[in-house]
Amino acid sequence: MRWSLNELYDSFESEAYKSDSKRILEMISEVNTFAEKELTNTGEAKEKAEKYLRYDATLSKLMSKVLSYASLTMAVDARNEVAKANYARIAMKLSELTKAEVLFSRFVAGIENLQEVIDSSEYLKEHEFMLKEIRKNARYLLSNEEEMLISRMSNTGSKAWTNLQNILTSTLLVDIELDGEKKKLPLPAIRNLAYDKDPDVRKKAFEAELSAYEKVEESSAAALNGIKGEVLTVSELRGFSHPLEETLLQSRMEKETLDAMFTAIKESLPMFRKYLKRKAELLGHKKGLPFYDLFAPMGESQMHFTYEEAMDYIVKNFNTFSRRLGDYARNAYEKNWMDVEPRDGKRGGAFCSNLHAIGESRVMANFDGSFSNMTTLAHELGHGYHGYNLKDETILNSSYPMPIAETASIFCETIVVNAALKEMDDREAVTILEQSISDATQVIVDIYSRYLFETKLFETRKDHPLSVKELKNYMVEAQKEAYGEGLDEEVLHPYMWLNKTHYYSADRNFYNFPYAFGLLFSKGLYAVYLKRGEEFVPEYDELLSVTGKKDIIEVAEMMNIDVTRPDFFRDSLKIVEKDIEKFLSLTEK
Repeated sequence: MRWSLNELYDSFESEAYKSDSKRILEMISEVNTFAEKELTNTGEAKEKAEKYLRYDATLSKLMSKVLSYASLTMAVDARNEVAKANYARIAMKLSELTKAEVLFSRFVAGIENLQEVIDSSEYLKEHEFMLKEIRKNARYLLSNEEEMLISRMSNTGSKAWTNLQNILTSTLLVDIELDGEKKKLPLPAIRNLAYDKDPDVRKKAFEAELSAYEKVEESSAAALNGIKGEVLTVSELRGFSHPLEETLLQSRMEKETLDAMFTAIKESLPMFRKYLKRKAELLGHKKGLPFYDLFAPMGESQMHFTYEEAMDYIVKNFNTFSRRLGDYARNAYEKNWMDVEPRDGKRGGAFCSNLHAIGESRVMANFDGSFSNMTTLAHELGHGYHGYNLKDETILNSSYPMPIAETASIFCETIVVNAALKEMDDREAVTILEQSISDATQVIVDIYSRYLFETKLFETRKDHPLSVKELKNYMVEAQKEAYGEGLDEEVLHPYMWLNKTHYYSADRNFYNFPYAFGLLFSKGLYAVYLKRGEEFVPEYDELLSVTGKKDIIEVAEMMNIDVTRPDFFRDSLKIVEKDIEKFLSLTEK
């Protein structure tokens, strides 16, 4: 249940790790020297662009290996001082690359006949999208000195705050009494109790979680204020009207697409509230669903898996889509690419890290055997499969925008959930159907609340650092607006700003709407798959393989989807609505 990182390095003391770390430092110096000498004018543009990109590709591979080894080690062992020191040492040096990156951006922007230069080189043609994107974004660059200063200061600013928050939540032990025994459990283990079939355990875990947050609320608020303050300052300096504008640029998404999606989402909220009110009634609540019962399991079928059983189930059902997908998941399991055991010092939640440099991926989860945790594994393996489809692209063409990042993961999750529904009678299906709707509620309704909260957070942070009280109040207000009468207003979660790690990254502002886009885009793609069958599969793989070198509109157009209008999102939400209608019908019996 623990992953192997030996495919990266045997240890921080290994000759390979030391050699690659040393080479990174040498190459940073080399590329800076090259940039300062050669990128001050656009003469010999083809040769200079090729040389820089080859430097970039080689350095990216090395950095991916070295930094991933340290970050993955820290993810499952927050107290590992050696990993922290090694990560910090390389990360701090990377700020020195900023000058070369800025010089190259200005160089590309200054090439008047850019298309002609690109067409003269096969290597440049392979990276045409990247080069044109660099040119497009160059207008937001500051001076070389300012870019260097921002990069260096972030190491002791936002990145330091991010590390502090990771340590606070990874090492936070929660006091709880279970079965008459007082225990101290890691936060992820407490969070998993939200899925327990015992209502007393769910409520007790929720109350213990909230009490534990009080120990770190002031430190977390300071971290959040520090990060968002830096974001606002830098965003304004670059000429963005708002951090959201910057995020949309990074996401390769038009505001028109975001507005179209939220138009459809706001229209759909009443149907989600119907589901929440019915769940509340079934659980004996009269004023809407209390937050601690959001994830309460429903129905008589309490599916439970060992880790091996979960992976067998996932592989079997992935194979119904394609043998290639099933083989990928089996390979990840058999080669120990997954770390799923909850333990002290391990960060909460789940993620997938695609290691393009070695053509592999690593999945971290906190598996407790529940159906929900099994679908989480399927979800993260979907991320891995996305990376697998990019393995033949150059590393410079392997980075896709946030909204597309959830496409393959939710698609894979849908495969597993739909398979489970087909195997069960109506009474058993309530459990799985409700879980699927619950997940969709999180990705649509809760994500909307997080979007509202973060919008308010930035608005207020412009004026002053927010107090813990303000943060809690804004979160509750956002939950009320999104969930409405579906939740009990007296039992909401005022600390979701502390729990969600996405808020604590200066590079991932508004990392909420990409989940909603990913769900709705995946639902739409899955509907296409159901209509077209096997012929859809190679086209889907092709779509995933080009996500690093197309914008969102272009990716969607590959499947004749228009994401600039609400209709596509409305159609995707109708798929969820049908599930809700079936749940309401089944639970009337």
